[in-house]
Amino acid sequence: MKKILIGMIAMLFSVLALAQNGNTKLKFTKISNTIYSYTTYHLFSGNPFPSNSAYLVTNKGVVLFDTPWDETQFQPLLDSIEKKHNKKVIMCIATHFHDDRSAGLEYFANKGIATYTSKYTKELSVKNGNKIAQHTFEKDTVFNVGGYRFETFYPGEGHTRDNIVIWFPKEKFLYGGCFIKSVENNSLGNIADANVEAWDESVIKLMEKYPSPKYVLPGHFKGSKGNKALKHTLKLLQKNGD
Repeated sequence: MKKILIGMIAMLFSVLALAQNGNTKLKFTKISNTIYSYTTYHLFSGNPFPSNSAYLVTNKGVVLFDTPWDETQFQPLLDSIEKKHNKKVIMCIATHFHDDRSAGLEYFANKGIATYTSKYTKELSVKNGNKIAQHTFEKDTVFNVGGYRFETFYPGEGHTRDNIVIWFPKEKFLYGGCFIKSVENNSLGNIADANVEAWDESVIKLMEKYPSPKYVLPGHFKGSKGNKALKHTLKLLQKNGD
């Protein structure tokens, strides 16, 4: 518990630094010619806390992976993407049931955007009173949208029991969501719904499935090249078990 508290304090200092720099607006980062990450912010303990998500630009439109945490950022995100790429968001997949991933699902569905989660995520969303998607899938699924391919993968329980990741084979880009911790993290963060005992085995399973990612984007704080973030997540889990 002491290690987790120290880690949370360190994360809070990082957030305070962001606030002091005034760096709390919607941010976009280009990962490839068709993939971007976007960072939005939500007040946590009175301070802006960063949350990463990603999107894919296809010939048919834009696919979102996770939603903003803060409802005031739902429409600005859609407007910014359309202005930036001259394309509308047509699809959104949430990677687990927590509201930093799923809060915008119903809003987006009301805008005509097709929303998806795993069946397990929907069950947990209903149980916890969180937003739900229109469509579900039961197994690891390959999607082909507008000439581009990506796939969902369930590595096992970790940050939550339902957490999935998204893999882009052409770019070798792994969107890890909250299942993977940034190299900036000094703790596992929120483990209220985690299975810490199983998490390390799930990370190893993920590394065996995708052994050579070029870039990994976690759910919070910065991404990193190669599998540095995956190895760092394992180290944090080992420290937690000490």
